[in-house]
Amino acid sequence: MTRFLRPGKRQVKHMRPRELRTKIFLDGGNPFETWDIISRLGFLDGQTTNPTLISKNPDAAERLRRGERFSGDEVMAFYRHVVKEISGLIPEGSVSIEVYADRSTPAESMLAQARDMFGWIPNGHIKFPVNREGLKAAARAVKERMRVNMTLCFSQEQAAAVYAATAGARRGTVYVSPFVGRLDDRGVNGMDLIGNILTMYGAGDGHVQVLTASVRKLEHLLEAIRLGSDIVTAPYEVLKAWADGGMAMPGPDFRYPVENLAPIPYREIDIRRPWETYDIRHELTDKGMERFSADWNGLITKRAA
Repeated sequence: MTRFLRPGKRQVKHMRPRELRTKIFLDGGNPFETWDIISRLGFLDGQTTNPTLISKNPDAAERLRRGERFSGDEVMAFYRHVVKEISGLIPEGSVSIEVYADRSTPAESMLAQARDMFGWIPNGHIKFPVNREGLKAAARAVKERMRVNMTLCFSQEQAAAVYAATAGARRGTVYVSPFVGRLDDRGVNGMDLIGNILTMYGAGDGHVQVLTASVRKLEHLLEAIRLGSDIVTAPYEVLKAWADGGMAMPGPDFRYPVENLAPIPYREIDIRRPWETYDIRHELTDKGMERFSADWNGLITKRAA
């Protein structure tokens, strides 16, 4: 396994916009991209990773190109190595690490992985899916003082369940990640979900922060900032485009291009009910878990998988 080497210093042209309140995360599994975005923006507040992004890491991709795969232990060691490199570049930020979970993975298995992964770095958030077993694992994880990121969120009711399942957690220790791009793919305005969750959480204690995810374009980033999303995570090309454009902020004339996307209406939901009482079923959550687990298994020998 090669160790990531930082290139020579690049002159930083920008610094954090004074009016920016939203934290900016990079969505990726390549430490070189982390370094490059920091050098372009002059800052970076964190990074999110997942099995798909780790499978696209250049070292992993090269290994697969040679027809070689990882053993189960090797792939976890590789993930840990990548995460540690990223953490070293943003020690004051947050790095999200995702547990392996398909539709049959029980909470106990997710929690066992989480306990191991949480010890990899001092600034990790452990990603659990927003399904029943993932919420069950997260409820126990926060009681063990772990930081968590509830991923593959596609509905306001799922976000309500996240709030309820993690009640009592300290602010900054729980994220919920609504996936806006995948909702756009369905012909509905994913950014409406961000606004709806922010409004719903306004009645709460603030212990869950909204992390806008599945960002596909610069307009997603700017609209997340305009709405007041606590965090937005974006891929390398989007953050590069933002930096190269002078890190423009959404002004009073900014209008998010809805195009032909259908609106997502706001629902009045009590966020203080027991989390088990919410309808958290969503086809896109199931599909997302299938995709992530398939990409992860694609790295591993058949015997190890």
